[in-house]
Amino acid sequence: MPSSMSRTYAKRSLHSIVAHDLGARIVSGKLAPGDVLPTEAALSESLDVSRTALREAIKILSAKGLIESRPKTGTRVKPRTSWNLLDPDVLSWHFPDPDPAFLYGLFETRMIIEPNTAAMAAERATEEQLATIEAAYTGMENAELGTEAVYITDLIFHQAILDASGNDFMKSFGMLIETALIGSFRLSSGGPKAHVKSLPDHFAVYRAIAHREPGDAREAMRNLLSRTMLQLRQQLGMKSEHDWDVIGL
Repeated sequence: MPSSMSRTYAKRSLHSIVAHDLGARIVSGKLAPGDVLPTEAALSESLDVSRTALREAIKILSAKGLIESRPKTGTRVKPRTSWNLLDPDVLSWHFPDPDPAFLYGLFETRMIIEPNTAAMAAERATEEQLATIEAAYTGMENAELGTEAVYITDLIFHQAILDASGNDFMKSFGMLIETALIGSFRLSSGGPKAHVKSLPDHFAVYRAIAHREPGDAREAMRNLLSRTMLQLRQQLGMKSEHDWDVIGL
């Protein structure tokens, strides 16, 4: 199953490549909110593209909420609060060197959604969907360490559970954050040992769903994400403490 990293809109044509280049600069902070982009002539020359391709790229970035163009004032980078963070391209532009706060927000969002979808899957999954989750877990066990299969099978496992929730919005959520999940899996893998250590937590999630135990499925997914986040925070040099317990996540 290919990841969105290899198929996002921002890599299909010349103007999309330009959008990818400028989008990555904005997300990385090289072009900060409030910054005015160089003139069309200057950008066209520096990027070695036609003005037509540049204009199309500007349209793409505007649609994603990253920039806005106004008469007389030019094209300006918009505040991060205006960005469509669930857009696959905007997500992909945060990697391979994401801001720790971005990753924390991603995991916090997962913590809000995935334990509950695991409980929903335990109650609603069809036999076919259970078989898909089982196959995904088996794929994780059989994935060759150090290969893309480690991340892809992990992604398939989580997406299969979202799909088995019986809620179309949850399915869409899984597709929207596919790129960010792949990126975070890579960062949080911590090498072969971490992948192997995570298998019991993943199996606990699968087992609870297969046994039709919503409460156990919710708790197992919460434990899995909590441990993964702890490892990721340590890997990024962040404090290990967080306020999820206080909030009740």
